[in-house]
Amino acid sequence: MTPASVSLRATVLCLLACAGLAAGDRVYIHPFHLLVYSKSSCDQLEKPTAEAPKDPTFTPVPIQAKTSPVDEEALWKQLVLAAQELESEDKARAAVLGMLVNFMGFRMYKTLSETWSAAKGAVLAPPALFGTLASFYLGALDPTANRLQALLGMPGEDQSCTSRLDGHKVLSTLQTIQGLLVAQGGASGHPRLLLSTVVGLFTAPGLRLKQPFVQGLTLFSPVTLSRSLDLSTDPDLAAEKITRFMQAVTGWKMNSPPTGISPDSTLLFHTYVHFQGQMKGFSLLPGLREFWVDNTTSVSVPMLSGSGTFQHWSDTQNNLSMTRVDLSKNACLLLIQPHHASGLQAVEALTFQHDFLTWTKQLSPRAIRLTMPQLVLRGSYDLQDLLAQAKLPTLLGTEANLGKISDANLSVGQVLNSVLLELKAEDGQQPTESAQQPAGPEVLEVTLNTPFLFAIYERDSTTLHFLGRVANPLSVV
Repeated sequence: MTPASVSLRATVLCLLACAGLAAGDRVYIHPFHLLVYSKSSCDQLEKPTAEAPKDPTFTPVPIQAKTSPVDEEALWKQLVLAAQELESEDKARAAVLGMLVNFMGFRMYKTLSETWSAAKGAVLAPPALFGTLASFYLGALDPTANRLQALLGMPGEDQSCTSRLDGHKVLSTLQTIQGLLVAQGGASGHPRLLLSTVVGLFTAPGLRLKQPFVQGLTLFSPVTLSRSLDLSTDPDLAAEKITRFMQAVTGWKMNSPPTGISPDSTLLFHTYVHFQGQMKGFSLLPGLREFWVDNTTSVSVPMLSGSGTFQHWSDTQNNLSMTRVDLSKNACLLLIQPHHASGLQAVEALTFQHDFLTWTKQLSPRAIRLTMPQLVLRGSYDLQDLLAQAKLPTLLGTEANLGKISDANLSVGQVLNSVLLELKAEDGQQPTESAQQPAGPEVLEVTLNTPFLFAIYERDSTTLHFLGRVANPLSVV
């Protein structure tokens, strides 16, 4: 095992030792067994058989082929169904996987933030990152599978089957975690939170993919689109075609993906995530309001306002304040504001760490009038670049053994994660008297009109679904 893998394993074990703090005082004894192959599954896998039939394969249809548009409400219903009537073991598995997802998210966020300027906004979806890497694990054979398992934070005690990560369990648990986030509780009706994940597999013409691999991806993303196109003659044109195709299918206006598709690529793996939330009790204020990018520069942006009892904490020692807004029964929006705008990066480095959610124990109820920008955030990242920055440039390179994806020698190009996050006022909500009149002396005014950080997490599994920085609301629209 490489030194990096040993270090990662030690860190994760330390995290699990603190699982009671990270998951609401719940303690798990050796929880990894929830994510590996069971003894009965291993017995079945290792049972000697006659000549094993080859996995069926197929050639993706050309990108010009017509496709039905994505039905986001149908995807929401699937997620809610996946999170219903969970057994205690299912909930424990979600909590364990949530810790691994969070650790991956913090690690990759730190890697990304080292390349950002202080004035750049960002949004990252840790479950999408984890799910993309877990998808490659599903399609990998050793030694690549072993290295991916270490990266995902799952220590392999030995090379036995019962120490191997079960990729199908991981992907289905990710779907459960997504369902927990958007489940409304109470009366059914039009969902206030939508979370949709779409995977695009783009291949060179003639490349055959294995059906079991692509079918397995639907556990993570019910909409998995496999399409072929010429990636070598004009890579920039290929990128444009992919962007037009995905926008036509989803209707989402994503950031333009990073350019530079290698002409020798035979497989591109793109994960697209759309989150849309309506903030109950919040209204869109009339006109535009000032958001101060720095001490001398402001921009005019639409603002939301809402009054109520929110969880809040002001930490004078670390010069930050936290305010939590419940988006639904399970989903929480945490807003982190430096007391001084110039301290954003210091607060970011301090808070976005593995013990981040333990800070929420300091929150207490407070009557607040909260004003913040309406958010439409976009981010697009190539995991190949992230892996290179994390000193793992060859993990998905030409030497990678991805024999469960295709029998061909794959050349993996872009491994893209694109995020579109929207937070808006509740439909039909009009400005209330409390939003229009000055607050009383007992009501705390919290106004986010300078750069701030945010996180959206799911209460039960304590999984962080989104991490981000809002440095200038207009720069990310």
